[in-house]
Amino acid sequence: MKIKKIILAAVVLLAGFNTSAQETKTSAEIEEKASDLLSKMTLEEKVGQMTQVTLDVIGEGEDIYSSFEPFNLDKELVRKAVSEYKVGSFLNTANNRALPRQKWHEIISEIQEINSEENELNIPIIYGVDEIHGATYTVGATMFPQQIGQAASRNPELVKKGAEITAYETRASGIPWNFSPVLDLGMDPRFSRMWESFGEDPYLTSVLGVAMIDGYEGEDNNIGDPHHLASTMKHFLGYHAVTSGKDRTPAYIPDDVLREYHLPAFKAAIDAGSHTIMINSGLINGKPVHANYDLLTKLLKEELNFEGLVVTDWADIENLHRRDRVAENDKEAIKMAVNAGIDMSMVPYEYERFVDNLLELVKEGEVKESRIDDAVKRILKVKLALNLFEVPVTHYKDYPKFGSEEFEQEAFNMAAESITLLKNESGVLPLKKDVKVLVTGPNANSMRTLNGAWTYSWQGEKTPEFAADYNTILEAVENKLGKENVIFEAGVNYKNDGKYFEEEDAGIADAVKQAENVDYIFLVLGENSYTEKPGDLNDLYISDLQTKLAKELAATGKPVILILNEGRPRIISKFEQEMQAVVQTYLPGNFGGDALVDILFGDINPSGKLPYTYPRYPNALIPYIHKPSEEQTKAEGVYNYEADFNPQYPFGFGLSYTDFEVSDLQIDKTDITQNDTFTVSVKLSNTGNRSGKEVVEVYSSDLYASEITPDVKRLRKFRKVELAAGETKTIEFSINTSDLASVNPKGETMAEPGEFEISVNNLKKSIHLKE
Repeated sequence: MKIKKIILAAVVLLAGFNTSAQETKTSAEIEEKASDLLSKMTLEEKVGQMTQVTLDVIGEGEDIYSSFEPFNLDKELVRKAVSEYKVGSFLNTANNRALPRQKWHEIISEIQEINSEENELNIPIIYGVDEIHGATYTVGATMFPQQIGQAASRNPELVKKGAEITAYETRASGIPWNFSPVLDLGMDPRFSRMWESFGEDPYLTSVLGVAMIDGYEGEDNNIGDPHHLASTMKHFLGYHAVTSGKDRTPAYIPDDVLREYHLPAFKAAIDAGSHTIMINSGLINGKPVHANYDLLTKLLKEELNFEGLVVTDWADIENLHRRDRVAENDKEAIKMAVNAGIDMSMVPYEYERFVDNLLELVKEGEVKESRIDDAVKRILKVKLALNLFEVPVTHYKDYPKFGSEEFEQEAFNMAAESITLLKNESGVLPLKKDVKVLVTGPNANSMRTLNGAWTYSWQGEKTPEFAADYNTILEAVENKLGKENVIFEAGVNYKNDGKYFEEEDAGIADAVKQAENVDYIFLVLGENSYTEKPGDLNDLYISDLQTKLAKELAATGKPVILILNEGRPRIISKFEQEMQAVVQTYLPGNFGGDALVDILFGDINPSGKLPYTYPRYPNALIPYIHKPSEEQTKAEGVYNYEADFNPQYPFGFGLSYTDFEVSDLQIDKTDITQNDTFTVSVKLSNTGNRSGKEVVEVYSSDLYASEITPDVKRLRKFRKVELAAGETKTIEFSINTSDLASVNPKGETMAEPGEFEISVNNLKKSIHLKE
C-alpha cells in the first residue's frame, strides 16, 4: 500500500496535471474528510501539523545563508523534520533570495516526495511565502506596485487582477499559500510597514482587501483551482497602531476604537472567505496578541465565526518568553499561545523544541487534546481545499503566461493609475518632448527603491541582481528623450551596504552646476528599501542631504519637478514651496519608471489619489479621520489658542491634466430609518480638453452623537470614473443606514438617530435618521 502511494505521488509530481480535471470539493466533503483523517492521527502527527519551519533549516552546506551558494535540500534533515517530528508546513525562501520557478518546483517536489515516503496517512506539506506585490521570491515574476500604491489607484478591478496574476505566478512556483493581503490601517506615517497597507481608511482597506482576496482565491474561494491560492489576512489586529511609531512595540487601543477602525477590514475579508489569518506581532493594552484569548478565540473564532487557519508571525510564540516576558520559558509560551487560539506556529528554527514541549503540555493536561484537534482540523481543511492531496505541487510547465507581456502590461497599468500628481504650479506638467533635463537624486537610478522591500529578498537589497532588464526612472527618461537630452548627477547616494537611511554626498555641487545646462530638473527623492524593525526611524523629515540638494537646486531658478519615491510620506515642508511640481510614485514596482515618465510627458493623464494624509510637520500627524477638537479655530478670550489640521496634502487628494466638476448632489430621501437604504447621486463632468479618470468619494458626518465625539467625516463610498473631454455622467451610490454606524463604548455598532451630512467634494446635503 505504501509503495503505491509513493508511485502515485511521483507520477503527480513529475507529470504535471490537467487543470481542467481539478474537482471542487464542497464544504461538507472537506469537513467529512478532515474529520476522518483526524480520527486516524496520533498525537505526534497532530502536533507536527501545527509546526511550520523555515526552508533554511532543511538545507545543506556549511554556509546556507550565503547569497552565492546554490541551495539544495539536505534529505536527512527533511526526513528528520517530516518523519521524526511530522512537520506539516514549510515557509520562506532560501538564502534570503528569489529562486527560479524550476528550482521552487524541485525543492517543493522533493519535500513532498520524502514526506509521502515517510508518513502512512500521506498528509501533504503546505508551503507558504510572502508574495505581497507579485510572486516576490520567484525570478522573472511580475512585480506590481506595493499595496500603498494600489490603494492610490482607487481601482478595485486592477487590484483584483494583480492578485490573480500573483496567484497564477505563485502557483507556477509550486507554492499554494500566500501571506497576503495586509489589512492593517496605515494610519501612522512613522511606521516602517505603512507602505504594505492600503492606507489610513477602514472602508478603502475593506474594499481593496476583498478585491485582493477575490483575486487570490477566486470569487467563489475555490482555492483548489490551480490558478488560485490560499490568502492570509494580516496582521490581526491593530498591528500598525503603535504608540512609538516603531515596529512590534506596544499599542493602546480601547475596545470601541479597535472595533470602529481596525476590525472592519478583517470582518469584510472573513466574510469574503479568506482561508487563513496571521496574528499581530505586538502588544495591545500591555498584552501580546499571540496570547490574547479574547481576541483570537472569543472575537475571531466565535464572534466573527472565522473557520480558517490561524498562524503566528515569525517566532512570535518564542517572543512571549524571550521578548515580552509574559511566559517564564518557551514551554509556557506555547501553552499560552495555543490555548489562546493559535493553530500553527511559524517556529521557524528550533522546531524540535516546539513539538516536544507541546506534546508534553498535552500529556500533562495543560493543553487539551480537543484544542489540538480544533487546530489540526483547520489545517487539514485548508490542505484539502487546496487539493494538495491530489496535487501536492503544481508544475511550472502548466503556467505558460508566467512573466508574460500581458501580465507586465497589467503591472504597468496599476503603476500608471497609482502615481499621484500633488502639485502642478502654472501647469508646468506635462512637459513637451523637446526639452533637456537634469535627472538627480538618490532614487533616480535605482530599481531597488522603485520596488521597496519584499522584492527578491526580505529588505529588497538584492533587487539590482534580478531587475536589470527593467528601467529605472533615469533610464525611462533617457528612452523618452534620448540620452543626449538627459544629464545625470546623483547628488546624493544611499550607502547600499549600510542601513537603509545612510547616505553620502555624491556630488551635490556637481548636480547644481549641471542645472545651468538644462530646461528642467527632475529631482527624485525618497527612501531606500526597508521593512519591519530595520525600517524604524527617528526623524520623519526627509534627510538632511536630500533637503540640501533640493534647496540648492531650487536656488538655481530652473523649474524643479519633485518626484517622490517612498514607502511613507517623508516630510518635505522645508522646500516644497520651492518646487514647481510634486509627483508621488510610492513604490511602483518594475514598471514604475516607465509609467512615471509617460505621465510627466503627457502620454498618460495622472489619476492617483492619496491613500493617507501627507503631514506638513512631524508633530502634526493627524489623519483625515479625526475629532472636531483637532481642528478648532482660534478661541476668543484669555486663552487665545487654536488647533490646526494642516496637512501638506489631504487624504484623497490628487490632480489631473484635465478639469473635473462635480455638481447636482441629490439624495432620494431626507428622512431614513434603521435598516434603510438611500441613493446618493452627483453629476461628474470633464470640463477640460482631454480624457481622464476621476475618483468620486462620498463622505458622511454625524453632526451630533450622545456618547462618543463623532469624527469630522468618514469615507463611505468611492468610484473611479473615466470621462472623455466634455463628457458628463451621473454617478449613483447606494448607502445603507448601517454604513453610517459607529461603535459606542459598550462595543455596540449602531447609527444613532439624528442629523447626518452627506458630502461629495464641496457639495453637502443633510438627512435625518429617525428614532
